[in-house]
Amino acid sequence: MNASPHVQHLNPNAIALCALGRWIASRHWVPATGGNFSIRNAEQSMLITASGKDKGELSPQDLLPVSWQQQQIQCTQGTPSAEAALHAMLYQLDPQIKVVLHTHSVQATVFSRLIEQEQYFFTGYEMQKAISGCSSHQQVLPLAVFDNTQQIPELAEALKQRWQVKPLNYGLLVRGHGLYVWGHSLEQAKRHLEGWEFLIHCELERFSITGKP
Repeated sequence: MNASPHVQHLNPNAIALCALGRWIASRHWVPATGGNFSIRNAEQSMLITASGKDKGELSPQDLLPVSWQQQQIQCTQGTPSAEAALHAMLYQLDPQIKVVLHTHSVQATVFSRLIEQEQYFFTGYEMQKAISGCSSHQQVLPLAVFDNTQQIPELAEALKQRWQVKPLNYGLLVRGHGLYVWGHSLEQAKRHLEGWEFLIHCELERFSITGKP
């Protein structure tokens, strides 16, 4: 049974996710109540941040239990983040995913608007090894990019279709919106977030010097 908000403070996963969320907010990656975080609660349920919460003051009471059947989202307490369907889709696509983090950093948002292709290829950076499955700076590491839409179930379906061709590399960008990352643990998700943010920032710096993407 899912825990109700008044007992979420007893859930160690909720406590850990909130601590990570406050750290992310301290990096200025989720301004103006933007972004959302979730952690798998059971095979077909998660705890996800409530809509409109300041992530710098996140507490377990701000996490709502949400369950799903395919793309049917159910939440009986409060209003979950509008992107809950996308989180749920990621959990369905990979049963090993335990955490999903969505941020709105300036660099990721700007970068997403500069890239016209459906994916961007990183190579030559030692930090690529922060992303699971990448073992060398010589590898080509793609980051998927999706068009923004207010219809989150449509975005979730687009993610599913692309994933079925080839699973994504623990991250995706939504144009003009922000970055999603995930991991098989809190620690791995945090590492992926830092890694992708670093790589994106490096490329933006390179663009500013060379004058082109």
